[in-house]
Amino acid sequence: MGSEGRLKIVADQNMPLVEALFSPYGDVHLKSGREITSSDLIDADVLLVRSVTKVCCDLLENSSVRFVGSATIGIDHVDTSFLSQSGIHFAFAPGCNANAVVQYDLSVMSRLVPNWREKHVGIIGCGNVGSRLFRALKDLNVSCRAYDPFLTPDSCFNLCGFDEVLASDIICVHTPLTHHGKYPTFHLIGPDELSRLKPGSLLLNAGRGEVVNNKALLDYLKSGGSIKTALDVWESEPEVCLELLEQVSIGTPHIAGNTVEGKNNGTSMVYEAFLSWVGATQCDAAENSLPLIALESEETMESISHAILSSYDPRRDDLAMRSAFTGIEEGSIRQGKAFDDLRTNYPLRREYSGTCIDWTQWSNNPRLKKELDILGFQLADPKP
Repeated sequence: MGSEGRLKIVADQNMPLVEALFSPYGDVHLKSGREITSSDLIDADVLLVRSVTKVCCDLLENSSVRFVGSATIGIDHVDTSFLSQSGIHFAFAPGCNANAVVQYDLSVMSRLVPNWREKHVGIIGCGNVGSRLFRALKDLNVSCRAYDPFLTPDSCFNLCGFDEVLASDIICVHTPLTHHGKYPTFHLIGPDELSRLKPGSLLLNAGRGEVVNNKALLDYLKSGGSIKTALDVWESEPEVCLELLEQVSIGTPHIAGNTVEGKNNGTSMVYEAFLSWVGATQCDAAENSLPLIALESEETMESISHAILSSYDPRRDDLAMRSAFTGIEEGSIRQGKAFDDLRTNYPLRREYSGTCIDWTQWSNNPRLKKELDILGFQLADPKP
């Protein structure tokens, strides 16, 4: 317990709004998420993390932590069984950055497959991200299908078998990481699956790194595998395979969901769970209003892909990642630090909902204006 009976709250320093939201209820101690240790938590009451902190028995067994919150969509970094057995309340943020990841997918497609709207898109995993991606594609009249063995035929998705989704022109992977059960996802895509992909197809993984066997993918690409690949997640993060980075079409440092809106949503969802846990009501510090940003382009936008890439182009992060690893040896300490630095110092990125476009230029293209609206761009009123 902190000073004067206040809660002691240890939080990842990269959680936005965390001090403003939580400081009314305790003393907030910020630290790099990957550097939080058991000694930091001996007298702590609350632990707030993102995906880089491994929350397990070794971290918490000698602590007084009673509430753990993870401002993330996934929880494979958290030993939820241990928390439950120890009577520690746990909250996370499913879906907090789902829109951001969907928009990352659309940007990758727009960059690597110029005619992506004419292709067949296969989605592996139809949870928060996969389902929103499916709906966005259907609203844009893109042919898509999904593989998710946990959904029933009446789930309103165009479900198909695993082999069928592998035959798609574009394959987007959005499953959680699981090692057990009837449908484990660890190395779901390995040597055999890679050999069955269509030449020229795109494999995009913005889910969990271990779902795609990175060694198998490296061997496949080095042996002349003729697919395009985009990886935002990697096995053994932050020590990513630099040789694989050289081979993929686009490589980014686990930032698909790193928009201002997505990160704020994650903190806010954990905050709401925390308020319920302490029996409190939201205070004024929780108010957060983000101004819209104007989307500007030196060229006239002629397609939805142009608007998507003007909002966010994944090549920016691909080039930054390759540059950051220049001169670094595989397996060196600098490798992990470079990966974390890219995430910590990630530049401002906004979602379509926070992006404003003057739609006067669309007066002769009502279809494009409608598509911008479908994706969630804010359209400014035309000047009188």
